[in-house]
Amino acid sequence: MTHPDIRAMLGRERLSTLLADAEAARTARQARLHRRQGATPARRGSPRRYRVGPGTRAVLRDGSAVVIRQVHSSDALLLADGFARLSAQSRRMRFLQPKDELSQAELRYLTQVDHHDHEALGALDDRTGRGVGIARYVRHANDPERAEIAVTVVDAWQRRGLGTELLAQLADRAHAEGVQRFTVLVATDNAAVAGLLHSMRAHLISRNPGTAEYQISLSPGRGRAAAGNRGTEDKLRR
Repeated sequence: MTHPDIRAMLGRERLSTLLADAEAARTARQARLHRRQGATPARRGSPRRYRVGPGTRAVLRDGSAVVIRQVHSSDALLLADGFARLSAQSRRMRFLQPKDELSQAELRYLTQVDHHDHEALGALDDRTGRGVGIARYVRHANDPERAEIAVTVVDAWQRRGLGTELLAQLADRAHAEGVQRFTVLVATDNAAVAGLLHSMRAHLISRNPGTAEYQISLSPGRGRAAAGNRGTEDKLRR
């Protein structure tokens, strides 16, 4: 049996060791933090940069460039960052109701796509890699030749022709996967998307209070033709 005085001394030694270890760990953390801050002082207030990766580079009307590529499951943070830069009005136009944030389940659904029945193309700023727009289709379960689409562009990148370019590339992808028709449900006060659909010769198939549903018939090259029709889009918007 250990003498009580010895047990007390061993307890004090263990306590001193634990305190010393904790202080050493705290000092190491502070040193790492100071090294990071010292290495990037000019970046503290700058936007986060993302790796762009491979894709199709497109130059928009104002000369800005984007890389358009398929969305993958690792893009959840990228998508959340883009959503955070949408105005309340743009969010309402996209989701047809007020939307403050995307849940984890929604982020999974929007990024874990199979590229056949569900395709999503994201546009990334060529300089920073941040997401600036996205277009997707989801095939109708009871009609494999028909798919519902949605196109979203962050506010700072609107009116540059990005929505037209995204929709053109999405149409090409959909046609390659056997989709023959797009449907889209939009808010009746969404003039920008209405002009974009008009340029693709979409026709109205139903109207409800606050929303309208359009259909676009796809054919080979339809997406490229729409991308070249940007002047028409501008006139319609004006």
